[in-house]
Amino acid sequence: MPVTSMTGFARWEGVTGATRVVWELRSVNGEGFDLRLRLPPGFEALEPELKRRVSGFTRGNVQGALQITTENEAPELVVNEALLARIVAIAGDLVSRGHATPPTADGLLALRGVIEPRGATAAADWRQHPSEAIISGFEVAAERLLEARQEEGAAIGAVLLSRLGEIDALIERAEADPSRTPGAIAARLRGQVEMLLSADAELDPARLAQEAALIATRADIREEIDRLRAHVEAARALLAAGGPVGRRLDFLSQEFHRESNTICSKSNAASLTVVGLELKLVVDQFREQVQNVE
Repeated sequence: MPVTSMTGFARWEGVTGATRVVWELRSVNGEGFDLRLRLPPGFEALEPELKRRVSGFTRGNVQGALQITTENEAPELVVNEALLARIVAIAGDLVSRGHATPPTADGLLALRGVIEPRGATAAADWRQHPSEAIISGFEVAAERLLEARQEEGAAIGAVLLSRLGEIDALIERAEADPSRTPGAIAARLRGQVEMLLSADAELDPARLAQEAALIATRADIREEIDRLRAHVEAARALLAAGGPVGRRLDFLSQEFHRESNTICSKSNAASLTVVGLELKLVVDQFREQVQNVE
């Protein structure tokens, strides 16, 4: 199963007689899976059934919009006068009691259900038998959305693998950095000890040597390098397995970030610091892409 993105778009359009039905589905990032539908007045009862028909999604916020229009009919808007009268009466009562300001015409007309397209009246014929066509069209749109997310996920997976290759190369550079050779470490520590002894002759050379060895041990990045390699292997295995791996990849990206920070803090040479900073940059790019993975 390929890696899937949480973002995508799909559209389905069908015509029966003089009526055109259009479904549009949009998906964006989300912690969990949330489906929200915008249906024409009179079709709200279909929402539970539509939600039951959705499968294959585990994360992402999906918004679906259903449009029903009648062909060869001039666009016309219809005011729901009964609803408008009730809203005006409620608003008038609130204004008289000082709880609100007088409503404006544009504010009233913007309320959902007050003004509707003429097609909504023609759509009344679709509230019985054609409802199944609306549901099947929604299922097709949902399948197309899933395919779109999978296509984008494949592209994201390729980018993530490229970033892992860059992280791997930077790990090799960190391990091979000249500042990490025993000779370079010994020379640097010897110079520091000699400088301290020349500044204060009362310092115990043996104790200084012990402290220097302890500092050298704390500055070693062997464990960070080993953990980074393990994280790279784990990330590649997740990408190869596919499916909903976004949360686990996000956890690994946090671990990448922690280890790269530690390398920078332990660095005792400019060359190693440069590698650490480059590593942090690539890790940030990796994590940015991971945010889109389901």
